[in-house]
Amino acid sequence: MADTTFTESFKVTGQQLLDAVKKLLHEGNVRRVIIKQDGRVIAEFPLTVGVIGAVVAPLLAAVGALAAVLTECTVDVERTSPDEGAASSESDRKKGAA
Repeated sequence: MADTTFTESFKVTGQQLLDAVKKLLHEGNVRRVIIKQDGRVIAEFPLTVGVIGAVVAPLLAAVGALAAVLTECTVDVERTSPDEGAASSESDRKKGAA
């Protein structure tokens, strides 16, 4: 079964940045977080499902440092979701085999 990747963007202030990234870490279907200011990429963090605390702590420290400097930024979030078309065609194949 293939996964579909899509991107969403939202604007946050520097004060909201750390909370937004923490929330994204807990969601689980996030592959990558890109922080931009005025269209320029300031930071890019790949996230995987098995990220452990030893890796997360420096990431959050870096985001906290960015939040102290940035006034407003855009957060691009790359997510994955199961491909619904692939799932339905797989279930159709199972029905045909029965």
